[in-house]
Amino acid sequence: MKFKWLFWGVGVLALLAICIPAYNWNHNNIARLRNSGKTQMAPIIMVPGSSATKNRFDSLISELGHEAPKNHSVLKMVVKKDGKITTTGTIQHNDNQPFIVVSFENNKDGKVNIDKQAVWLSSAFKQLVRTYHFNHFSALGHSNGGLILTLFLEKYLKKTPSVRIDKLMTIASPYNMEEKSTTYKTAMFKELYTYLEGLPESLVMYSIAGTENYNGDGTVPYNSVNFAKYIFQDQIKNFTEITVTGANTAHSDLPQNKQIVSLIGQYILREDFSRKMGQMQRK
Repeated sequence: MKFKWLFWGVGVLALLAICIPAYNWNHNNIARLRNSGKTQMAPIIMVPGSSATKNRFDSLISELGHEAPKNHSVLKMVVKKDGKITTTGTIQHNDNQPFIVVSFENNKDGKVNIDKQAVWLSSAFKQLVRTYHFNHFSALGHSNGGLILTLFLEKYLKKTPSVRIDKLMTIASPYNMEEKSTTYKTAMFKELYTYLEGLPESLVMYSIAGTENYNGDGTVPYNSVNFAKYIFQDQIKNFTEITVTGANTAHSDLPQNKQIVSLIGQYILREDFSRKMGQMQRK
């Protein structure tokens, strides 16, 4: 009897010794195959806020160019009111992470225009995919540019099912518009909340707020930026809030703020130049 139990015990251990490594190999192999389907190109799509032009991120791109180990080419797109798109700049053939700025001829503020701009962004995005054949990307939005990107992800990215977003970073994006209250919800927030189930589950998102004073960055209330958590938490893979204080934290200064430039390099570009940024700040 004891021999029989010993026989079965050895058999179970042998089976586990085979099955566990096999499971781990299969799991890792699936992940490898999934990742191997990614295109080498994974652009960073940048969307400026209201009243900003295609040149809004020039200072940011310049700062990144000084400090980043790699050079990134820049393509700028302007979507006209009639839907036509003009482009300037080029993407180098060996650049797998180019910066693509998408701006709008109608760059005015307000919910109605933000809704239109999200549709125009969708048109520009489809043209980019047709031209450059990438199947994943990351995005950066300043101010209302973050709202435009969020609406695009909720409502329009699914129209290009072969493409997914890796990471999103928003800078001082007013998810509850100019409202300072922690309880009152604007029409803009309600729309974003209504469509939140359209957000990609695999998304990694960083929401950055600047605090020139205790209430906000001088333009966007801190509480409005903070409303992002009600949209993204529990809907995506990872949501992180970051608050930047100190010098150059006024709303218009934030995209080229050195702390934020370092965060973009670390979390969006995945390039290690934080040490150089720290040395530069201490000079």
